[in-house]
Amino acid sequence: MHFEHAKADIDMKLRFLGASGTVTGSRYLVQGRSSNVLVDCGLFQGVKSLRLKNWEPFSFSPNEISSVFLTHAHLDHSGYLPRLLNEGFRGRIYCTPATRDLCRIMLMDSAKIQEEEARFANRKGYSKHRPALPLYTAGDAHSVLERFSPIEFNKKFDHDGFQVEFTRSGHILGAAAIKIFQDGVSVTFSGDVGRPHDSIIKAPEPLPQTDYLVVESTYGDRRHPSIEASGEIARCVGEIAKSEGALLIPAFTVGRAQQVMYEIARLKRRSLIPDIPVFLDSPMAVNVTDLYVKYAGEHRLGREAVGLMCDNVKYVSTVEESKALMNQRGPRIIISASGMATGGRVLFHLENLASDPRNRIVFVGFQAAGTRGKSLTSGCQEIKIHGHYVPIKATVENIESLSAHGDYAEILDWLERSRIRPRKVFVCHGEPEASDAMRRRLEEKFHWSCVIPQVGDSWDLV
Repeated sequence: MHFEHAKADIDMKLRFLGASGTVTGSRYLVQGRSSNVLVDCGLFQGVKSLRLKNWEPFSFSPNEISSVFLTHAHLDHSGYLPRLLNEGFRGRIYCTPATRDLCRIMLMDSAKIQEEEARFANRKGYSKHRPALPLYTAGDAHSVLERFSPIEFNKKFDHDGFQVEFTRSGHILGAAAIKIFQDGVSVTFSGDVGRPHDSIIKAPEPLPQTDYLVVESTYGDRRHPSIEASGEIARCVGEIAKSEGALLIPAFTVGRAQQVMYEIARLKRRSLIPDIPVFLDSPMAVNVTDLYVKYAGEHRLGREAVGLMCDNVKYVSTVEESKALMNQRGPRIIISASGMATGGRVLFHLENLASDPRNRIVFVGFQAAGTRGKSLTSGCQEIKIHGHYVPIKATVENIESLSAHGDYAEILDWLERSRIRPRKVFVCHGEPEASDAMRRRLEEKFHWSCVIPQVGDSWDLV
């Protein structure tokens, strides 16, 4: 489908193409006077109706997009970029240097996982599709990575009639809020907003003044528990030591895996938990951890603390090593991706461990509707993995205090510190109840005009 640029009497148009009514598929189209850009190009995850959107044709012409501005590297924000390139996009992808380096790891890993799962499904015959195909290949991911252009935080730059600025938003390495300005009108995208007192990542910076704001609402209807995450981890490890079972932690490879590693290392150093082995079963997480040394200015850890975090674990790189890990016995901790158990090596560990009551499965972040993580933390008795159902007899819980997203109170405080006065606020990136709760709180606290857009909605920014 072709689309027009903004009309002469309209500075910009904003279309919502994802992360509206859900937390995944972040994708916003900004149409200017002479060019059209995307902010984020993420995968839809969760319930099947959302996942199927990844196979639908674009509602615009990718070859008419001059560039993509990327808030951060998580796949629900970056994971659809190879598909965009396949359909005709030939522009540049602008992001912070850390986001570029993380995407080099994550997009290649995402492609390889899709290729492996397609081969596995074809070999086992459990896919409804003949043959099962990956959404994109490693070759596609490699091609799109050649289009990345790094931009430093707080450095305004001009692009095709727009002025753009990246501001630190916390959350993970390289994560940014993005302000886009043209002809006296500005719109800012919060991206995913981190927490002010995260033990690793620095706090979000105040936003610059903006006319329009697109804000996330993942935790728009709740506060994070006040109990410290380290205490919760210590309790879980202690239980595993008694049962002589396995503690499986499905963790987002960027951010949560490193925080879990760090908390466990600190607990061991203080002799608050037994010195049982910790395995990081994710080649991608191993590479991501190396970036904490390269981007020391973006987090709170000194060199010694990074060394403590990294040296405490045994890295599992190959498939053969991962299979061998499944035959381990005795107390052990396994950290593996993905954080919502939507794919990757963690599925094989779930398949192997979930039916044994000696084991414990501990999630450490938000679980989107329709994911295995959501089903497990909601108390399901069995879960489908690789075409068959696995009974759940292990203890399952979620330590939400480890989340990388600010809760509603933390985001409200951040916005208050920013001292912005937007004309309109678009509340996105949340389940319906969370977005509505965030809308109400923003209206009550700041008296802002707020709206919860749906996928396909379009607004004139004047």
